[in-house]
Amino acid sequence: MFVDSSEFNRIVEKYTDVVFRSALSFCKSKSDAEDVTQNAFIKLLKSEVNFENDDHIRKWLIRIVINECKSLWRSPWRKKVISFSDLDYEPEYIESKKSEIFIEVMKLPKKYSSVLHLYYYEGYKCGEIASVLGISESNVQTRLMRARKMLKNKLGEAWI
Repeated sequence: MFVDSSEFNRIVEKYTDVVFRSALSFCKSKSDAEDVTQNAFIKLLKSEVNFENDDHIRKWLIRIVINECKSLWRSPWRKKVISFSDLDYEPEYIESKKSEIFIEVMKLPKKYSSVLHLYYYEGYKCGEIASVLGISESNVQTRLMRARKMLKNKLGEAWI
């Protein structure tokens, strides 16, 4: 194990919100996102990766979240999926407009909500999103364009 307990605690404190929001973005279920978050940190604890810096840790955790969510959705016993609109939890924002936009982003199909989340909420560039999701950079740009268009249609011109 290359992550000692004090370093692990620092990473958990620093990245719990990022990991949970990313998991919620992909899973669209609070309980699934909590499970994925827990699994991501367990994998971190068991990992033998030598991390170069905090950005490397963050990208690694988000990649683990994506893989865990994919595994979760592939499970044959998953018959019922709770939509984001059925959650009793929603992220708290100071401005209600931001909350409304976030809810609409989460209602988009997963391939669009994930790129929007990584781009706007996590601050990744298109190239970084492409490497995290395992798609081309032009595909990321196309998904961002289509997602923005969908949001514009749902929210109107006022959301920009």
